[in-house]
Amino acid sequence: MTLDWLTLVTILGMAGATYLTRVAGFWMIARLSLKGRLAAALEAVPGAVLMAVIAPTILLQGPAEALAAAVTLLLAWRLPILVAVIGGVASVVLFRLVLGA
Repeated sequence: MTLDWLTLVTILGMAGATYLTRVAGFWMIARLSLKGRLAAALEAVPGAVLMAVIAPTILLQGPAEALAAAVTLLLAWRLPILVAVIGGVASVVLFRLVLGA
């Protein structure tokens, strides 16, 4: 196996750029006073990103998965996350059996 220097430099450059953007973000946030709407918006970002990734997958799989996602969401709203995960897994199995999917 040979080492391609251009590939290695490209990978190291991308790693450095990723590291610098993360460090710069932490550095900038540490110097801001987060209050009110800005704090609420930044706290909502992880959930919004997660939903943006998960929602298309859930909705394209089928009715059993979409219904199980709704059940999981309702469980997570009121119960601990472990209970919601177990309920979600159980509900997708149940919906697949009932709907024949």
